[in-house]
Amino acid sequence: MQQIYLNHWFRGYNRLMKYISDITHLKEKDQIIIRERIRILKFFDQFGETATKEAFGYCRSTIFLWKKTIEQAGGRLSSLRSLSKAPKTRSPRVVQFEHKEFIKEYRHLHPGVSKETIYPELMEYCHSNGLPMVSESTIGRMIKELKDKGKLPKHYKLSFYARTGRLIVRRPKKTKKLRRKEYQPSQIGDLAQVDAIEIFTSGVRRYILTAIDIYGKFAFAYAYKSLSSASARDFMEKLISVAPFTISHIQTDNGKEFHKFFREYVSHQKIIHFYNYPNCPKMNPFIENFNGIIQRQFIDWHYQLIRDDIGGFNIKLMDYLLWYNTKKQHSAIGKIPPLRYYVGSIINQLNLPNNLIAKKSNMLWTSANP
Repeated sequence: MQQIYLNHWFRGYNRLMKYISDITHLKEKDQIIIRERIRILKFFDQFGETATKEAFGYCRSTIFLWKKTIEQAGGRLSSLRSLSKAPKTRSPRVVQFEHKEFIKEYRHLHPGVSKETIYPELMEYCHSNGLPMVSESTIGRMIKELKDKGKLPKHYKLSFYARTGRLIVRRPKKTKKLRRKEYQPSQIGDLAQVDAIEIFTSGVRRYILTAIDIYGKFAFAYAYKSLSSASARDFMEKLISVAPFTISHIQTDNGKEFHKFFREYVSHQKIIHFYNYPNCPKMNPFIENFNGIIQRQFIDWHYQLIRDDIGGFNIKLMDYLLWYNTKKQHSAIGKIPPLRYYVGSIINQLNLPNNLIAKKSNMLWTSANP
């Protein structure tokens, strides 16, 4: 097959392609500036210095500078783009060793404080020691530099060693968290979502841990005076004892109550624990929906009881959960209670006769009134 080279047939083809490839990779803003300056150069060559200055406001020295820039760049038009106007030589930052040491020690004593908090303390320190003061922005840059050098860890815990009196920095161990991703339950007990509700009434805090099986809608809840991993472990023990099925997977957020003792107990029970991604409550839609239901139907009506008598509150809460699991109809499972749905699933697995399955009477379908 014969090949035709356009650069032999069209005069100026190579120059045109070089021009196009030289400026097309630039940003749109730079391309506009380059085209405008090329137009000014053509106008200067055609009408002269005086007309160019009156039309565009550029003097002769600026035009010659652009031409020299193109010549030094080997004819590349991309050299006409607007360059950074930042100074090449900057005045050195007036920061002394005492400033850095003060900021480093202050951030270790008060982890995570901002430059606005450090500024007045550093000002007092500089005045008392005859040191020059630095601005807030300089303090912020110093904090960033110390972090980049590893002298200010982002996450750490300070502990006091009693025998020697030394201050020790302990970095928490990072544990890899298992995410749910594409896992979908196929039967009752495959996945239960667990969460916590915080109640604040009349200056008293109470916490209600909740759980729901997302396949069969069986739910459980229990109130506690404090929210800790020990409380979450106790809740998990109660959930396993009252649930009529075996739980194989659970899903929680990243709260502190779902670590340490809770995680150890779940691992001992050989239950797979899924964590949500941080700040992503939409990954727990079923338990969030249940939290809203129990809040509207029960908690809002028993604020005084949970504040004064948490034991009595839990007794009434069990009565509510008994009604929720045995009487309340759920549209997601065919408008029947969760326990009835669970019993029906067992009967289906055992292939029992249909006459043993409880059904609604046909008399309920129509009204007996004339």
